Amino acid sequence: MKNRSANSGNYGPWLVGLGAALWGTESAWRIPLNELFDAKVIVFWEHVLILLMFLPVLLPRLGELRRIDIRTWGFLVFSGFAGSAVGTIFFTLALKYGNPTVVNVILNIQPVISTLGAVVIFGDKLAPRFFLYATIAILAGIFLSVEHPTLIGVSFEQAGLTIGTGYALICAFFWAGSTVAGRGVMLGMPLRLASSMRVVIGLICMTFILLGYGKLNTAALWPPAAQAHPGQAVGALILLASISGGIPLLIYFEGLRRTRASTAGYFEMMQTLAAICITWGFFHALLRPHQIIAAIVLITAVAMVQRVQSIAS
Repeated sequence: MKNRSANSGNYGPWLVGLGAALWGTESAWRIPLNELFDAKVIVFWEHVLILLMFLPVLLPRLGELRRIDIRTWGFLVFSGFAGSAVGTIFFTLALKYGNPTVVNVILNIQPVISTLGAVVIFGDKLAPRFFLYATIAILAGIFLSVEHPTLIGVSFEQAGLTIGTGYALICAFFWAGSTVAGRGVMLGMPLRLASSMRVVIGLICMTFILLGYGKLNTAALWPPAAQAHPGQAVGALILLASISGGIPLLIYFEGLRRTRASTAGYFEMMQTLAAICITWGFFHALLRPHQIIAAIVLITAVAMVQRVQSIAS
């Protein structure tokens, strides 16, 4: 038994890293899909396909829903709305209107936000050096977002501060809030059931969002651009929902089950590495020298936030 436990501990973090890296590939499909669909429609189809994949996991566990308390349901609904639906819409918009490399790196600010959220919701303690590293991360994020820092006094537009960066920051807040809510969900619901129900709630939210925007119709769900390139549209949606959606979710949570949270945080950074390789290598979304330095400082500062918080807890 000891050998089995040790082996689990050895490959658990690598499963976390693999799942995170596969998540990082989503820019490869989401960026081309932005040329064919509205962002909200992309997220809707993504949820439909992931739910179809998760039905074998969800259906045998539906009876367990009767034992879920109101507090857990509240966390689950917020996680599905903020993280699965709205946050993903803003991420898709950020890739469309911003530098995809900047967008993927700046999302690393999430642990800073989620740490503060956990303090408010769960009463977690902040490490003495939390604000030092959080401030460094925020300042690095600002320099990363600005392509021409010397022109920021002239105008944000000339400085290269795009609306895509704003969408990325909004996404970071929603995803960080979803992370905090997800912790509450895990306290009252089995992991696989929670993952599946999060997709269900996300799809319900996306249905109402499309209905509110008048896009729950054939013309919006399958627009002329998609009709002109049906193979590309269907292929990219399937890859987004599988390679970058459902499959990494299952791999990641299996790894997380076998890995200390403090260790998992570092392996999760594989998501950023994979995303940068794709956005820089395939879409030529380059960073200027000061942005590269800022990205390294941001990632390092966030890693230190996770380290000091794990020690404090």
